[in-house]
Amino acid sequence: QVQLVESGGGLVQAGGSLRLSCAASGRAFSSSYAMGWFRQAPGKEREFVAAVGWSGVSTYYASSVKGRFTISRDNAKNTVYLQMNSLKPEDTAVYYCAAHDSGSYYRVGSYRYWGQGTQVTVSS
Repeated sequence: QVQLVESGGGLVQAGGSLRLSCAASGRAFSSSYAMGWFRQAPGKEREFVAAVGWSGVSTYYASSVKGRFTISRDNAKNTVYLQMNSLKPEDTAVYYCAAHDSGSYYRVGSYRYWGQGTQVTVSS
């Protein structure tokens, strides 16, 4: 099994920054997993935010966050990060970390393991 635990969420004013962390553990976890961040706002479907390949070199972003968010990973620590800058009220959501299984990085169904999520609230 793989356990993913997110942290770093909170309340921030518009224009502010937060850094989310996702700590991975478990006998089945391997640093060869690509990792992704998704978010889900109340009443909306879960949506892709960003993904990073196993080495950290390849990154992918939703158009809504490109230029503001940065995904990275530290394989020595089994941790994935999401640096969020210039936050907007529409970024308010529960943010989830996930370990990729197969298929498109942009699809929820392509991920096998999920964390419990961390709340990010951006006030205007």
